[in-house]
Amino acid sequence: MPVFDYTGRNRRGEAVRGRLEGASPNIVADQLFSNGVTPIDIVAARDGGDILAGLRALRLKLNETKIALTDQIFFCRQMYTLLKAGVPILQALRGLRDTSQNPTLANVIGSIGDSLESGMDLTGAVNRHNDVFPPLFISMVQIGETTGSLPDAFLQLSAYLDRERATRESIKQALRYPTMVLVAISVAMIIINIFVIPAFAKIYAGFKAELPWATKILIGVSNFSVAYWPFMLLGSGLLVLAVRWYTGTPQGRYRWHKLMLHLPIVGSLLMRATLGRFARALAITIKSGVPLVQGITVVSRAVDNDFVSARIAQMREGIERGESITRTAAGTALFPPLVLQMIAVGEETGAVDDLLVEVADYYEREVDYGLKNLSATIEPILIVVIGIMVLVLALGVFLPMWDLARASRGG
Repeated sequence: MPVFDYTGRNRRGEAVRGRLEGASPNIVADQLFSNGVTPIDIVAARDGGDILAGLRALRLKLNETKIALTDQIFFCRQMYTLLKAGVPILQALRGLRDTSQNPTLANVIGSIGDSLESGMDLTGAVNRHNDVFPPLFISMVQIGETTGSLPDAFLQLSAYLDRERATRESIKQALRYPTMVLVAISVAMIIINIFVIPAFAKIYAGFKAELPWATKILIGVSNFSVAYWPFMLLGSGLLVLAVRWYTGTPQGRYRWHKLMLHLPIVGSLLMRATLGRFARALAITIKSGVPLVQGITVVSRAVDNDFVSARIAQMREGIERGESITRTAAGTALFPPLVLQMIAVGEETGAVDDLLVEVADYYEREVDYGLKNLSATIEPILIVVIGIMVLVLALGVFLPMWDLARASRGG
């Protein structure tokens, strides 16, 4: 039977903690109520339960469907519609749980509803699933719940997430063609190295003649690939695992995110998309009445780039010292002069949120323009790379044939 850790208060109002077995959090809550304890939080024990429970949890994890941005957008839009219509929040959550096409999202919605029934507020219930919902989502829910404008918070979140989805789809679409070309080239080179060049090498071995340098290089690379491909495959796998481990550490993730923003061609696009996300998110938090320092703290965790997040944290520190947004933004060296002028105008007129929306629109237009021209920029580079590979291959394979008479005479 599953094991749950609980926190609550007894009849004297004292905080109590413990662990109970139960078929569900509701059953555990009933046990606590019968013992005179008012539950505050009930979560599945991480180190509790028997082996079968652990295997069941592992099976559920393996069969789990990922919650995509489209699922979160659907959830926000439906919550806005239902709450705006006056439907009680628990009833709205039950309806969304029963109609959700994503079983994982349905489980999350059901868990949020169970948390609300146990006495937890919506912010705390959503925060228990911070692996699903981003920090900005949780903060906006908290703002809406505190100010009594929860439907508007879900409406703003749906619009923000929809723009985020459109930007990601545009980037994926723009990179699809170059990725397919690179994959095709890689597969072709593997086939040539393993099957084609060894066949030509056997023919050339019978000539007993001095081969051109390009042919020697191709044969050497092919022989190495054929002889050591298991080690090359193992080394590639270990390298991928090592990179994933390193980028999972705070320092490695920071350096990886910084490197991504400095990549040729696509780095500037990623930077503009990240800054547009920052401006849009900060505008939403300011419009919702969040204090500027708190809003920047929330947004710094929502940009999904540790390098930019660290620069935004510098802005927060400067604002806490009494500096203006324009001055702290200029100190990050992230924003061009035009954007800094727009932010300065917003500070002077008291309409920082409106000007930040303009900044976000500016960056989004820049990203759209860059994405439309991305293929045209990358195509010449791909053509040059393919041309060099074909030239080396042609020289290595066909040059001895062109000089077949000389090679057959032994030079």
